[in-house]
Amino acid sequence: MKSVITTTISAADAAGRFPTSSDLESVQGNIQRAASRLEAAEKLAGNYDAVVKEAGDACFSKYAYLKNPGEAGDSQEKINKCYRDIDHYMRLINYSLVVGGTGPVDEWGIAGAKEVYRSLNLPASAYIAAFVFTRDRLCVPRDMSAQAGVEYSSALDYVINSLY
Repeated sequence: MKSVITTTISAADAAGRFPTSSDLESVQGNIQRAASRLEAAEKLAGNYDAVVKEAGDACFSKYAYLKNPGEAGDSQEKINKCYRDIDHYMRLINYSLVVGGTGPVDEWGIAGAKEVYRSLNLPASAYIAAFVFTRDRLCVPRDMSAQAGVEYSSALDYVINSLY
């Protein structure tokens, strides 16, 4: 699984060298932020169901037409699949916070996602709206510390940008 540490080591190995001091500084920074990332992961896991429900509700609130006949959310089964997808991405965000890199999102969430959404006529903008709502709803210090909020928001931004 890709993380800052595995990426740094792989790059050095591919170049046939030891990690440089700037490589090691990058790893050190990642390690120093670990407590904040783990706090964010713990807070997300502790309120997971509500986060997913609010994100999905925000998606269908902003794009109410999706529930119209012939649209991506025209049945309860399709609506449930949207919430399932949001749930999946939130778990990947949680995993990314734990490992300290984007590997889980890259490997299990982004690869091919846009093509799948396009082929199924699912608007990526609806998912983007759900994740933007989740990011913007974050309240420091109510939900988590400032640094944990930065880590969480960064992970959400990564997913948001990947869906554009």
